[in-house]
Amino acid sequence: MIDLTPLAQRLKGSPLGSWADSLQAQLDAKLAVGHGDLPRWRTALEALPALNASQVELQQRFALDGACSEPARNALRQALLGLSPWRKGPFELFGVQIDTEWRSDWKWQRVAAHLDLQGKRVLDVGCGNGYYLWRMLGAGAREVIGIDPNWLFFCQFLAMRHYLSQLPAWHLPLALEELPAKLQGFDTVFSMGVLYHRRSPIDHLLELKDCLLRGGELVLETLVVEGDEQQVLVPEDRYAQMRNVWFLPSVPALERWLRRAGFVDVRCVDVSVTSVEEQRSTEWMRFQSLPDFLDPSDPNRTVEGLPAPRRAVLIAKKP
Repeated sequence: MIDLTPLAQRLKGSPLGSWADSLQAQLDAKLAVGHGDLPRWRTALEALPALNASQVELQQRFALDGACSEPARNALRQALLGLSPWRKGPFELFGVQIDTEWRSDWKWQRVAAHLDLQGKRVLDVGCGNGYYLWRMLGAGAREVIGIDPNWLFFCQFLAMRHYLSQLPAWHLPLALEELPAKLQGFDTVFSMGVLYHRRSPIDHLLELKDCLLRGGELVLETLVVEGDEQQVLVPEDRYAQMRNVWFLPSVPALERWLRRAGFVDVRCVDVSVTSVEEQRSTEWMRFQSLPDFLDPSDPNRTVEGLPAPRRAVLIAKKP
């Protein structure tokens, strides 16, 4: 489904060179095992019409444009709907608007204002469908690699790459644990919306640090609660109907975790409460979403009676 030779060539001679040489075999082995829905998603990808993106906008938003007949636009829309549900976005392709569950462009605006990605080699851990990978390129990154083991997200990325094959962005259907230890090859590593799914958050921070070059920068975005350095919420069962949420620290507690993991220059650059305008059901994601996960009589609480989602962005350096 994807040829990683160009990636191996770009990384040749870098600290990531030997890893890149092994990636094609690793990807092919995973594809051989596959997923039960992969044939259906491949059919959707094969139905994408041949269009030329003569206008590419990645800096202000994700938008592709170019000559496109109405029948081709209808075919494009149906093929993309075949890859639903779409969680992260939005995307605009030749007049087709993918209104995703998340307004990820809002989060990117909050994050990007504090970053300098010009010429950087970037890793995005838990990259979802790769929306942020494209925005990172728009912000000047030299090359971007995302990892996420979800096969649907991988196929959604391939749908975008179908029209942007020459750009240095790659999505690998891998978990962080499937990367070699101590890669130490990236200028910037992102972990957005991942930490609270980890049973051992400090180990996650250490693994992220091992992916960075010395002097590299971590961008961490996660759910938080209000409180002092000792405040950490551990849900009894679910949080906003999610079962796999383990630790929601306060910002001061998270800053301490980062320092304990060996990071320096730790700073929080944004805290925001997630609104029902930022996360909601749409035609492209018809399942329940944030409005269904909040207490209908008190939007400041989840249906479990816990504090409503609040997210923070922290930046830290590897010494």
